Amino acid sequence: MRALVAHLLLASLLLGAAPLPAQQVSDPELYDKSLLAARQALEVYGRWDDPEEHRRVLDIAYRLADASGFDDFPFTFYLIDMAVPNAFALPGGQIFLTRGMLDLDLSDDMLAGLLGHEIGHVTQRHGMRMQKRATLLNVLAQALLVGVIVAASQSSGRVDPHDPYARETNKVEGAAATGMVVSELLLRGYSREFEDEADLEGQRMAAAAGFDPDGTRQLMAKMGVAIPQTKEYGYWNTHPFFDERVQAADARRGTFRIADAAPADEYRRRTQEVLLDYAAKADEEARAFLEEDALAVWPVGARAEGLRLARLHAARDEVLAEPELSRDLGDLLARYQRHLEEVRRLTPASTFIATLTDEMAGLRGQREALYPRFLETFEGGVYETDFLETFVSNYPDAGEAPGVALTLGQYYSRLGRQADAVDHYLRAAEEAPDGSDVAEKARRGLRTLAGLLEDLTALQRLADQEADAELATLAGSRLAERAPKYAQLANGAAYLAAYPHAERAEVVNERLHLLADNRYGEVVLYQAVGDSAKAVQGIQEILKYAPLSPAAQRLRNQMVLEG
Repeated sequence: MRALVAHLLLASLLLGAAPLPAQQVSDPELYDKSLLAARQALEVYGRWDDPEEHRRVLDIAYRLADASGFDDFPFTFYLIDMAVPNAFALPGGQIFLTRGMLDLDLSDDMLAGLLGHEIGHVTQRHGMRMQKRATLLNVLAQALLVGVIVAASQSSGRVDPHDPYARETNKVEGAAATGMVVSELLLRGYSREFEDEADLEGQRMAAAAGFDPDGTRQLMAKMGVAIPQTKEYGYWNTHPFFDERVQAADARRGTFRIADAAPADEYRRRTQEVLLDYAAKADEEARAFLEEDALAVWPVGARAEGLRLARLHAARDEVLAEPELSRDLGDLLARYQRHLEEVRRLTPASTFIATLTDEMAGLRGQREALYPRFLETFEGGVYETDFLETFVSNYPDAGEAPGVALTLGQYYSRLGRQADAVDHYLRAAEEAPDGSDVAEKARRGLRTLAGLLEDLTALQRLADQEADAELATLAGSRLAERAPKYAQLANGAAYLAAYPHAERAEVVNERLHLLADNRYGEVVLYQAVGDSAKAVQGIQEILKYAPLSPAAQRLRNQMVLEG
């Protein structure tokens, strides 16, 4: 199954091709499988929540897609929370950029080259043209793919579909299988022919959309400085032949005529229609995913407002169905506020603003009416952690909020939720008056925790804070001690996601690879004794938390050999 689908830089169709009216879904089977992989990619790596950067990507990307003339699938674009600079495309038109790539501070022309390249992998059908033993289509079609990898034999008898343990095993196997696919997308590259073809089409498309095709050369030159080419994994692994590609991009840049820039509003509106029409026939999970895509594609107009209101009302109904002291109206109002600000930015004259404003006023009234009951319960001293979390969310500016945060910090500390304990202790220390009992207790709690913390991310946060020099020193010493010794893959992965360039990042990464190797050994052992469930859980953990590790590479190689 080697390099299934796509990776970074440049792409799509001839300059003179007339744009076609949005897209269709020409191959529902392939689209559904690509959609499944897209959902899994976001589940495994997480969305990068940066609305402004996402809007910029979409504005550029849909100008390129409009210029491509490609109409087999609707294009959708996602940002994933991964520090490694990279990008990839699924053959169904789903295209991903990592946080690490956008952290390179790309100009619009560079970003156009990057997005064009990925769109080109789709328009040129590189994923389906690859002469590999396994393609994305048949990999995703094999529900027991991971069973092949770990040699999980089904010959001993059929799995009982009513057995909860068996159902969970199947779920884990499916997630691990799709995780394999996602890792393949990120970590394997195309042939020289396909990369060159995507580079060429990307420059053509950039020019056709009104961007300077020299952005491709500028992008690769910038990346050549920012990203060492000697790395085993990352962009230069998935997009090889750097020197030749830079020279080719430079030679081609003067051969394209740059068209006048124009927005792709009509194209985006029609693409939204295609997504919503397809969503109407999809299952519940896929429908929700496609509706979110449809709102991002074209966030203005009656259909967009209907999508916003439907999502907000579903969230509101869920909150109001809770007991009164469990209603997180603060989080619900924050959701309303985000949509209100977006509508005001896009269509300040829309009557929908009044609808959202009126509903928010009603929710604020409900929240204020509940405040006496929340206060009485807190002062009574008999409550659970969920109540405290809801109190802080509903009444962040209340005079009691620092005391509630302190109590939450104490609860989380006892429960072993170290990062949460640190967050709430810090909040109590920062918001309570200096010298108050709450502030002093919070600082003592932090100092006690700092000497015991295993959570690397929490330790780095304490080491970076400037309000308490003694605490920073204590946390820094503890971090230096634990970075080469931590025990859980998730711990190291979370640290590297939050602090990819920190002083301790290299040590943490080395330890992460060692832990992944150890986990791989356990997978082999479970495979030998026929414990399929534990084997696939190990595979999933390696691929989720250490996808760039040698252990993950061995898993993919094994899949290629046996798949």
